[in-house]
Formats: sequence, structure tokens, C-alpha cells
Amino acid sequence: MTRDADDPFGSVTDADLRERFAAADYVADDRTVTTVHLALRLERPLLIEGPPGSGKTELGKVLASAFDTDLIRLQCYEGLTAENALYEWNYTKQLLAVQADEGRVGPGAADAGGDAAGAEASTGARDGSVFAEEYLLERPLLRALRTEGETPPVLLIDEIDRADEEFEAFLLELLSDFQVSIPELGTVSADRSPVVILTSNRTRGLSDALKRRCLYLNVQPPSFRTEYEIVRRKVPELDAAVAAEVCAVVARLREEAFLKRPGVAETLDWARAVAHLREGADGTGDPLTPAEIERTIGCLLKEVEDVDRVDTDLLEALRAAAADADADEVAPERPAE
Repeated sequence: MTRDADDPFGSVTDADLRERFAAADYVADDRTVTTVHLALRLERPLLIEGPPGSGKTELGKVLASAFDTDLIRLQCYEGLTAENALYEWNYTKQLLAVQADEGRVGPGAADAGGDAAGAEASTGARDGSVFAEEYLLERPLLRALRTEGETPPVLLIDEIDRADEEFEAFLLELLSDFQVSIPELGTVSADRSPVVILTSNRTRGLSDALKRRCLYLNVQPPSFRTEYEIVRRKVPELDAAVAAEVCAVVARLREEAFLKRPGVAETLDWARAVAHLREGADGTGDPLTPAEIERTIGCLLKEVEDVDRVDTDLLEALRAAAADADADEVAPERPAE
């Protein structure tokens, strides 16, 4: 499917995309910007893999915000079916239509408040099948294909690796042709293909067929400099020196063999927690202390086995990492206010 000449993505450049991300306070490296740019221009779904908390879902949200378009999100889970994700039939309205057509909706229906629904439904039944457009309930996938507007919506299929392989196979038609088949109605195609973002935490491998239909982006925990930039954008109320210490502590924690290492989401949670606890108090720019780190460690570690490993030696190592952090080295890259 080829987009119209007035397609809003037709003139998008890397520089333009970078500016839109910056305006939304989203820090993206060159590889991310280029891959997203190509996905927009080539009309290809984008598969983003990486550990939890690395900003995969946030990228879809920011993209919708950056182009001022709708975000349609499908959260995947085990047992998700095509009907849950694509469409369902309004069985109550269908039943009313059948009853009305058979003459079983009597005068008393008006007193019961059912006359309007019954009359509307009976029209469809008299004209044809109850499997018609007026009985269709759109779910995220169908809504994304049929959304009208100047800018196509962003369809975020979140954590596709949590869905079953059968559902993954069902998605192949949508990902390749931006269309789906509804047995009772036929094929539904998008007038303008949505921007499709799929995310995966790699809890299981995805099929080659799905990967072939997508551009691919792997995201990993950011460098100290990049994470500092993110914290300064997202938590501007936190003192710059303390923000550097926060990032240094998180980087040190990621060196440990934890069951679940902290991601960017956890870094931001902790930065906000530290800023909140110091709000209105003296010494908001004082260095982080081992006691302060220990009291708030639940913002970073989410497994009891990991929390139990935070002993005196590790706390001292974290304090030392914080003490070595130098905000002056990264401050020049902070965006202008």
C-alpha cells in the first residue's frame, strides 16, 4: 500500500524526527532515530526488543505524541485471541434483532426502555444478516485499520512475546498487507496503513515469519551519559549532582548478577523518589548516603532475592560509585531550558 502524496511522513527526515523526540523529552541515539525514520518512510512495522524498563513502550507513546496522532494499544497476554484483539459481535443487539424480526418484541418493550434498541436492531435483521457492520464491535487491531484522519494512528502491540504462537501467526496478514480477514464480512484493508510498533521482552523467541515483516531495533540499558540526560529531562527537580549519583549507582547495580537488573524505568522511579524525599529539606544537593540507598532500594530491585543481596559491602560499593560520579562531565549535554 502506498501512502498519499500529502502523507505527513513523506518529508520526515532524521533531523526532524530528532527534534520531535527532543520536544517530547525522549532521548534517542542515532540508531534509534534512523530505524524509526525508515519504518515511517518504508511503511514497515517496527519490532523493538530489549529488557523490561528500557523504554520500548515509551517509544510508541512518544511517536504518537510527536505526530499528534492517536495511540491505539494492544496489551498482549497468554490466551489472547483474534476476537479479543480484532473484533467481537454485539450479541445482545443481534439477539434483539432476531427477536424483533420474529415478532417477539411486543408493545411492552417501549415501557421497558427497549423499543429504540429493538427497532434499530430489527432494521438490520430485516435487511439481511445480523453479521453486518452495525453489529460489529471494534477492538484495537480493527480500529487501527479503520481510523480516519490526516495522520495514521500508532498501533502499539505491546509485549508480543507474552501472546501465544497462534496469535502471532494471526498477525502476519496485518503486518504484511495492513489488512485482516473477517469471515462474515470479508477483507478489511487500511486506507492509510497505521504505524505499527511491536515490543518484546524476549521471554520467548518470535517466529522468523513475524521478524521478516518488521524492521528490528534492539535496545539495551543506556550509557551513563545518556541515562543522565534522560533523568535531567524527566526529573528536572532533582539536583544535577544527585542525578549523576543516581545514574552511577544504577550503573553499578547492573554489574551485579541480579535476577532482574534495573532498567531506565526503575532509574526514573528512584530519581523521582529521591527528589520527593528531599523536597523542602535542607541539603537537597548532598551526596547520597548508604542509608538513603538502602531505604529506597525497592524502587530499583523488584525480586526479594536481589534485595537480600544488598549487604553492607554492596552498599559501600554503591556509595563509592556515587562519590565518583561527576555531573560536570555530562552537564554540557543537558538540553537548554
